Amino acid sequence: MPRLMGVDVPNDKQIQYSLTYLYGIGLHTAREACDKLGIDPSRKASDLTEEELSRIAALLERDYTVEGPLRRLVTQNINRLREVRCYRGIRHRVGLPVRGQRTKTNARTRKGPRKTVAGKKGVKDLR
Repeated sequence: MPRLMGVDVPNDKQIQYSLTYLYGIGLHTAREACDKLGIDPSRKASDLTEEELSRIAALLERDYTVEGPLRRLVTQNINRLREVRCYRGIRHRVGLPVRGQRTKTNARTRKGPRKTVAGKKGVKDLR
């Protein structure tokens, strides 16, 4: 498996799809990078030479923010929102959806599993 920027990209896939295994690289960016370097996007990742792999790594390092630096940037942005206590920062802090989704139903991914609350006692139980 070729190793790019600390990530093993799959051998058996075309290079345009293998590059998408890097954080911050989508299909459009992968094809764009192949075009800039003159590499056929439909070639298998295993067919690339060491020189081509190093050219890809150098291009991604130079022109794009990917992997570690991008993760760090996203984390810094979220922490900044939390510190200034804006609406989005509060939503991040409380663990609720940030982008305006409804929370009465759904939102289970952000809110976690349901926490059952005991119901009210009936009128008959009070006698």
